Order: sequence, then structure tokens, then C-alpha cells
Amino acid sequence: MNLSQSFPWLHRGTHEIFPNQPTSTDPDENLEARLKKSDPCGNGEAALCEIPARGRPLRIKFGIDPTGSDIHLGHSIVIRKLRTFQDAGHTAILLIGDFTARIGDPTGKSEVRKQLTEAEVLQNAQTYIDQVRPILDFDTPGRLEIRYNSEWLFKLDLGKIQELLATMTVGQMLAKEGFSERYKKENPIYLHEFLYPLMQGYDSVALEADVELGGTDQKFNLAIGRDLQRHFGQRPQFGLLMPILIGTDGVQKMSKSLGNFVGLQEDALSMYSKLEKTADSQITQYFELLTDLPLAELPENPRDRQKLLALTVVSQYHGEAAALEAQKAAITLVQGNAKQADAVPEFSLESIQFPAKLFYILSASGLCSGSSDARRQIQGGAVKVDGDRIEDLNLVFESAAELQGKVLQVGKNKFARLML
Repeated sequence: MNLSQSFPWLHRGTHEIFPNQPTSTDPDENLEARLKKSDPCGNGEAALCEIPARGRPLRIKFGIDPTGSDIHLGHSIVIRKLRTFQDAGHTAILLIGDFTARIGDPTGKSEVRKQLTEAEVLQNAQTYIDQVRPILDFDTPGRLEIRYNSEWLFKLDLGKIQELLATMTVGQMLAKEGFSERYKKENPIYLHEFLYPLMQGYDSVALEADVELGGTDQKFNLAIGRDLQRHFGQRPQFGLLMPILIGTDGVQKMSKSLGNFVGLQEDALSMYSKLEKTADSQITQYFELLTDLPLAELPENPRDRQKLLALTVVSQYHGEAAALEAQKAAITLVQGNAKQADAVPEFSLESIQFPAKLFYILSASGLCSGSSDARRQIQGGAVKVDGDRIEDLNLVFESAAELQGKVLQVGKNKFARLML
């Protein structure tokens, strides 16, 4: 029997599940087998099971370290997977790493991370919870636990920490990609950073997690959780890894620092304007990871796919009415002419050295014949950025990220969409 046919939602967009023996019926080797055994809805479907029918709901852990205040669509894909487990009747555990955030996850970092204060961490944590409300089920009893790992990590005494440290060797820790690179480059690695994967792994022990979710860069940390559960006599969790989302530039992973992101707190028009320009090479992945739409039923026309993606994603966070208004506003940027909207040329900001004044960008983009012409156009009220008239001759943009995806307009007929 092919169990995966009973749980299609489990595999949508999933990069890897480990351990994974797809032909096994052992619930310790095959996640589908464990789901089949627990299956609180009694039907294997992620379809808003209201009353558990049989079995114990699995405990699905996803940890967030609140090291910043904003979440973007790249972060949302793991949270969306967490929601599918909720809809199948399982218990989602949103773990706020208020303790581990003060250490800082060294994954992917070439140097030690800045340590945050307790007040900074708690403030960030609240913004994270607010931003995931449109995704997770906060209302159905038993579907969500919000936990803070300071609850148990602050209580660890030196004896317990020594026990945790004794489960790994320095060689094993240096096998972690980030540590390995820093060690080879002779960049400092501080002892408290070695504690991070052990603390995150101990979270799985404290929560008795059945499954832990994470990005593909988190496999090392999730595997530590399995090892520690086994050490403390628990049934080891499964690891489920989701892909890292490529940003709006189509090249690098979505990141606020790179300016190629779509934030969950962005207004509807900004979200729509960025998503409607999603490249053909990315759009299938965006549909798969950011929506529930059947991939076999997407429009054939590339422009129709872009509009559908933007409308669907914006609706998730702002509602359908706001998404439709954003779509209309995006067309209005080009004088209400939908055909013109589709044909707005793009101008790459790569050649611009920031900080940069608006009149220089106007000149470099070719919308104005030179800086003098650009100043005249600004003084005459002919220049708009995303529909907002600009009258400040000395307006300065500090970074390309401020302009990513926005439409620069001069007069009635000259347009350029600014891209990184």
C-alpha cells in the first residue's frame, strides 16, 4: 500500500523527511505510517477535521527565534506546513525561542551573532505571533500550543548542561557547516554557540515532539533533537524540511537584508506589486509553497499566472476585497490601461550607487534626458513613485531595497519598474 496517497498534503512542497523508509509500515521509520496510526480525523485528510475520531494527535514542533521584528514569505512556508498538520487534527507547537534567541543560531553565519536583551526578544516575539495569525488556527481547541523555551532552559542546572554536552564531541559540532567554515578561516567560535543546537534539540525533549519542521539549513539542529530524545528514552521525532524560498530577484534566497523580500506586514498594494512580477522560473515554486491551488489547474498564460499568484497570496493576508483593490490600484499606476500595465519596462538598480538622489535615478533610467531635465520634471509635478507625486528636488533613497518593485513615472506615458 502506498501510504503517501493518503497524505498528499504532507508531500506538497516538502524537500525532505527523515528518517524515510517509504515502503516500511514501521511508525518509527515512515512518517506516513505514524500518521496513519495516530490519524485523529480517521480519514488521513488535512480538511479541517473538527472532532478527533481516533488515535493520539501528533505533536508538531516549529521553533522561531525572535531575533528580528518582521517575517516575510520565505518564513511563511514552514508555518503553512504547520497549518496543514493542524487541519489534519494534530497539535501544532509554535515554539518561541526566547532563551535560544539570546544565544543566536550560528547556522549560516560567518561570525558570532549579536546577543539580544530579554526585552528585545519578548517584543519581537509578540510581533511574530501577530504576523502568523492569518496562517495558523488559533481558535480550535487543542490545535495550537504557544510555548517559550525559557520555561525549561532557564531551569537547567550545571549537571544537566554537562549531560547535554556529553552527548556530542567537538568533532561532531565542527562538522556543522557554519562552524566548519569559521574554523577553517580561523574566525572565532565561542563556546556558548556550541550550546545552541543542544538547547534547540532539548526543546524537542521538553515538548515530546513527534515531528519537527524547519528549513533545509536546519537539518543538523533537527537531527540533534532526535539524538537527545533517544538519549532521554523518548521516541525520536521525524524531521521535515521545507525549501528555502528564492527572493523576488530570482537569484538569492528571500532576505530582508538583500531587499528581495515580500513582508507579511506589507500593505496589500506593495505585496501585489511585487508578486505580479514573479519570474516564470519561480512562479511554480511560489504557487506550490505559498498557496493551496492545484498546480495542474494553473492558467497557461504567464501573465494570468502572475496575477493569480499575487491575488491569491495578498488575499491570504489582507482579505479578498483588499487584494482586488490592490489589483485595481496597480493598474491605475499606469493610467488605468491594463495593457500598458503588462508592458511596463523594467530598470535594474544594480548600476546605481546608493544613497542616490531621485533626479539621478530618473536620468540613469532614461526616463529623463539628464539631471537637469529630471529636476525640471520634479519641479513641474510630473514625477511619481508608485502613484505618489514627488516634489522634493533633493529626495534621497538610502538603498535599492526602498525602490524594489516600485513604478517610476514621468508624465503620462513614461514608466519604469525598478528592480534589483
